[in-house]
Amino acid sequence: MTEINRKQMLAKVRRAVIKVGSGVLTRSSGLNLNVIDDLTTDIAGLRKKGLEIILISSGAIAAGLRKLGISKRPDDVSQMQALAAMGQSHLIMAYEEAFSRHGAKVAQILLTRDDLANRRRYLNARNTLLTLLGWNIIPVINENDTVVVDEIKFGDNDNLGALVTHLSDAQLLVNLTNIDGLYDKDPRTHEDAQLLKVVGKIDRRITRMAGAIPGFLGTGGMASKITAAKKVAVAGVPTIIANGLRPHILKEIFTGKPLGTLFLSDEAGLSKRRQWIAFTKSLKGTITIDAGAEEALLKNGKSLLPSGIVAVAGRFSMGDAVAVNNQQGRRVALGMVNYSSGDLTKIKGVKTSQIAAILGYRYDDEAIHRDNLVMASQVDPGD
Repeated sequence: MTEINRKQMLAKVRRAVIKVGSGVLTRSSGLNLNVIDDLTTDIAGLRKKGLEIILISSGAIAAGLRKLGISKRPDDVSQMQALAAMGQSHLIMAYEEAFSRHGAKVAQILLTRDDLANRRRYLNARNTLLTLLGWNIIPVINENDTVVVDEIKFGDNDNLGALVTHLSDAQLLVNLTNIDGLYDKDPRTHEDAQLLKVVGKIDRRITRMAGAIPGFLGTGGMASKITAAKKVAVAGVPTIIANGLRPHILKEIFTGKPLGTLFLSDEAGLSKRRQWIAFTKSLKGTITIDAGAEEALLKNGKSLLPSGIVAVAGRFSMGDAVAVNNQQGRRVALGMVNYSSGDLTKIKGVKTSQIAAILGYRYDDEAIHRDNLVMASQVDPGD
């Protein structure tokens, strides 16, 4: 993609999510206030041009370490959560002070995956976010590390950035890290490593390339950034991964300079509901289907009926998300179920006319309605 093409693409962006990693925001002594000042100056400039900016920021734990004068992160979960509690106020204060120099106001939003997996809370979070943007306030979002446990973790702020992009209807995700973008090899060990300027399709070749650069980028790593880019690409949103330590990187990106790696979006994006099912809801179990049901889903766009189910694994309730596999164990789809695991076990393999007689009720003919199904090929990298 040429420079003019980037300018054309960015000219259409009215709302962007900017995720800043801990490798950019922190240094040995705590928060890197010089970087925060630089980023806030750029964001203030973008807002004056009419862009709405949502900031995803790491750095709470590092700020907590600085407050206590500790140089090493503890291994104990409760101590990490306590550090996050101490550091979060310091982090948001740093943004408050930096943005206030430009006459801008910020609001802090702390989220867990559970907040977004519940449809009502998801919509509440969306309404809050859009209200803040309507008030011309910059949302600063982070995972709620003070209370989060493994079951409700986003995994890393790269994933959080992707989910907030879906949540907010943003047209661009900018992922700032401490490397210039995606290289074809680890640049630390290969002098001939080449930076990829544009990635058209995130396939297994690209994911393998990212996986070959372990531990270079802190908690998330390049692999998680590629996964996040894939999640927003299928929703029709491009991603730019760039070096946040470069002075005024955001200003340069939005003027169209070909910096970092640009990941193009898919032409046919998933609907908002399917994005929520595929990427925000946690999978609670697995349904195995026969060959006839697999063909009906893949070739004919049909709903999944109980008659096509051969096995049910895991414990889940009505409305939970599950994986749908074929009898060879290959993932066919993801979907939101109309029946619990216990009820599906009872009615698997039977005709819809028999559901009421077996269960004593019939909520729906379908185990998973086609509107609540997402094909695996839509969300997983291909060959």
